[in-house]
Amino acid sequence: MSFVRLMAVPTDAHRAPTLVLLLAAASGCEPPPRSVGEFMDNPILLEAAVVRCAANRRETRYDEECVNAREAVKLVDAAKAKARRAELEVRSERERQRLRRARQATAEAHRLAVEEQRRREEAAYLAQFGESPPAAVSAVSGDLAGNGPGTVLPEANAPAADAAPADLEAIREELRRRGEQDKR
Repeated sequence: MSFVRLMAVPTDAHRAPTLVLLLAAASGCEPPPRSVGEFMDNPILLEAAVVRCAANRRETRYDEECVNAREAVKLVDAAKAKARRAELEVRSERERQRLRRARQATAEAHRLAVEEQRRREEAAYLAQFGESPPAAVSAVSGDLAGNGPGTVLPEANAPAADAAPADLEAIREELRRRGEQDKR
């Protein structure tokens, strides 16, 4: 009988915990809404919240947790965009450096080719007078010794540069004579 009596008439000591339990059950005891930081730290939690909020947009439009989830999505997207821009900038800088090196190499090759052509023309000009070209010709071109442009020395039976015919008729006569020598 004492057991029934305790249940029927609760004492003050039994009322407080019961009252707390009843109030908690009535309020639904929902956990506090997750913050933007929590969503940023846990992408799985963020994805679940986005799916839940997207399922019923009208009811969850102003829900604090859904607002925080949308804000976290914006921040995550902004961070990804910033990282992508940084990566593209690094790639662009590498490409600019590569193009700069290619332009410099092309300019250097062109400069060397022009210089080599000038030296060859100078050697050919000097060869008309029986002079040897300067030793720097083969050094610039990087050719092996003896493989550079050679000096064309006049043949033994060719007229010397000082004894060149003075008029056009003498030149024609010399060409005919050389043609006849080649036919023999």
